[in-house]
Amino acid sequence: MTDDNPDVVVLRKNTEGLSTADYADRIRDRLPDHDVVHAKTPHQERTLIEQAPVATGVTLSETHLNHAENLRMFVVASSGYNHLPVGRMTDRGIVIANAAGIHAPGIAEQALGYCLSFARRIHEGWERKRGGEWRHYKADEFTDSTVSVIGLGAIGTEFVDRLSGMGVHTIGVRYTPEKGGPTDEVFGFDERDLHEALSRTDYLVLSTPLTDTTRGLIGKAELNTLPPSAYLVNVCRGGIVDTDALLTAIQKEDIAGAAMDVTDPEPLPPDHPLWRMSNVTITPHMGGHTPKHWDRLADILATNVDRLETGEVESFRNQVNDPVDLAPDVRMNTHEE
Repeated sequence: MTDDNPDVVVLRKNTEGLSTADYADRIRDRLPDHDVVHAKTPHQERTLIEQAPVATGVTLSETHLNHAENLRMFVVASSGYNHLPVGRMTDRGIVIANAAGIHAPGIAEQALGYCLSFARRIHEGWERKRGGEWRHYKADEFTDSTVSVIGLGAIGTEFVDRLSGMGVHTIGVRYTPEKGGPTDEVFGFDERDLHEALSRTDYLVLSTPLTDTTRGLIGKAELNTLPPSAYLVNVCRGGIVDTDALLTAIQKEDIAGAAMDVTDPEPLPPDHPLWRMSNVTITPHMGGHTPKHWDRLADILATNVDRLETGEVESFRNQVNDPVDLAPDVRMNTHEE
């Protein structure tokens, strides 16, 4: 095995302030018998990827793909993968696996933090501290509230898990309610079910992907169905919520407040009224940041390398495409002779 003929090449672009050199180290820890090389320059990327059966990184460009003669798998360091040349990669039999799920614990903790902050009115304390004001105020309890979660994938499930023992009632909303879920009740996306859930909600947590079904899902009608004491928490995609309708609902006190790690547009214009509202928390789409990013992604990659070597091509973790040319008897060439 040599650096010119690696088993795994890690492309150079960093993400979320995390170095891909550290990512390469995590992979080496999990695959000690494989040659894992970190490409530090564009030239090294083009050269190293020529023979590598596995590559990983933030993106794979058309230029990379043109040089990747033996590539069998690419593990992208994000949940999204539409920025990749998916069609060409699939036609060439290259498996694409993504990072879905690795951000779920952090996002779930962020959503819970928002809920607890609203319940105990921590935002009110921050405002009074900013003004140097020592004056008592009243808070609520999270206990005995109803928390509705739209989307019961990895993030929604992690969030509901963290509610265990907190004495709350949970409602889940998902595409396939017949599958059930970790919540006390499960509803579907049809209008009647959705509004039934909303009408009983104290904290509405959005953790669903942005699709044709969910775009603008929470608009004027839905916000009007929420009780005026309800809080909205959005940790998925800004486009799930009609921003103008949300602004109006908060201005008219139709809901009690909102916390958003994502907005539409993103970021909001500097003069947008939501910035100035004390009952609105906005964070810069950082809920998924975690120092365990590379550890979790390296686990996915290592598992898939093992399966590629053993020919278990029907059980890759986080596979997002269906490469028609990947034969069932394919084995990864680890350059061992």
